Amino acid sequence: MDNKLPLTAVIFAGGKSSRMGRDKSLLPFGGYDTLSEYQYRRLVQLFEKVHISTKADKFGFDAPLIYDRYEESSPLVGLVSILESIEEEECFILSVDAPFVDIGVIETLYYAGIGQPHDAVIAKSPEGMEPLCGIYRKSLLGKAREFLAEENHRLGHLLKSVDTRFVSFHSSGPFDNLNHPHEYEDALERTRRGS
Repeated sequence: MDNKLPLTAVIFAGGKSSRMGRDKSLLPFGGYDTLSEYQYRRLVQLFEKVHISTKADKFGFDAPLIYDRYEESSPLVGLVSILESIEEEECFILSVDAPFVDIGVIETLYYAGIGQPHDAVIAKSPEGMEPLCGIYRKSLLGKAREFLAEENHRLGHLLKSVDTRFVSFHSSGPFDNLNHPHEYEDALERTRRGS
């Protein structure tokens, strides 16, 4: 891709990975030592800036980090910390465990949001909304802080309470998450097959 998207991207890599049984952001993937590095190397080819959202520097490669500013562990904590940290008015957010979200999905979301007043532009698969694949804008920061103060950490609830444009995709494949060991093994095999 010759021209990078004029947008900052942030990889969510601060989760507890309780279902995986170990930190999935540090699992080997796609020829890289970690899934985090795989995602980072992929996204730096697409975006002008790429950061990693995390609670600690646990990565064995150099990348700009955005640390959680709150003790709780949730995607909402990560989102508020990101929007409080970046200079830009918007950013693309992708979960570290969604390695099959491709440039086609990303460009569709990007172009759906250009010139529109939405607070967020979020992917929607046949499985439902995909809150960790989309564009978030600082215009929702006030509402996000309210949810944080109320200890309502559900991103889905936040997105329904602000001006969100949901962009529908026909396949769930790009949004497959690696939450459980068998899903990780399936993803490794899928990557080996090149599909």
